[in-house]
Amino acid sequence: MSERSIPDTEPDPYADFSAALRDEFSEVHPATTVARCIEAAHYGALEVTGHAHPGLVERIARKHLEVLALVASERG
Repeated sequence: MSERSIPDTEPDPYADFSAALRDEFSEVHPATTVARCIEAAHYGALEVTGHAHPGLVERIARKHLEVLALVASERG
């Protein structure tokens, strides 16, 4: 019997929109900033609603990124 490798982690439920957000904000934010905003949005949604539905996480992360872009544009 052959051994099969079982992945340690589940698929990223945010993979589709995280790529879109990285592209959308690529001229303003590095990919690490986008990832941090998605992570913060995930935990924020869990804390407030008890769920982290991908649509909600995407909206929260996009708002975070928009605010950071605004701050960056005002600085210089």
